[in-house]
Amino acid sequence: MVKLTRIYTRTGDKGDTGLGDGTRVAKHDLRVEAFGTVDETNATLGLAQLHAEGELAEVLSRVQNDLFDVGADLCTPEQENPPYPPLRVTAGQVEYLEARIDAYNAELATLRSFILPGGTPLAAHLHLARTVTRRAERAVTALMTEQPVNPEVLRYLNRLSDLLFVLARRANGNGERDVLWVPGANR
Repeated sequence: MVKLTRIYTRTGDKGDTGLGDGTRVAKHDLRVEAFGTVDETNATLGLAQLHAEGELAEVLSRVQNDLFDVGADLCTPEQENPPYPPLRVTAGQVEYLEARIDAYNAELATLRSFILPGGTPLAAHLHLARTVTRRAERAVTALMTEQPVNPEVLRYLNRLSDLLFVLARRANGNGERDVLWVPGANR
């Protein structure tokens, strides 16, 4: 377990930060951008949690914990024969998201238009989390052009944005309170 006795270390005062393997990189490094955006995703889910109850709150709690796994995975560059086995996202974590998507989507009415982010406060926060997740996904794909990344990380983020979309519809009364896009409505 992690034990934090001091919050500031002064080690990043010159613009670099430590990775999970001990190496130091610039704070604007693609890897830092990727796991930093995953952390931002998690923070937006914390806001959504303020409005969630029951099973939905449990799902969001699990996702928040898994997002720390995603961040830990991204924070530790891939290498052969590491001295300590790093924490990596697994296919099982992705499969959990897929199972939730399938179960919740089966209860929703078929979409006949794109949805504008909004509706209930919970749905609005879930849509915000979805868009930040997509940004995290873009950051990971940028990192993947330069360095190896566990492919389950990208799969996890891709499925998470889909789950958040479905959960937002569920939070909108299973789609009844969705705000629909009306193409050209204000011309």
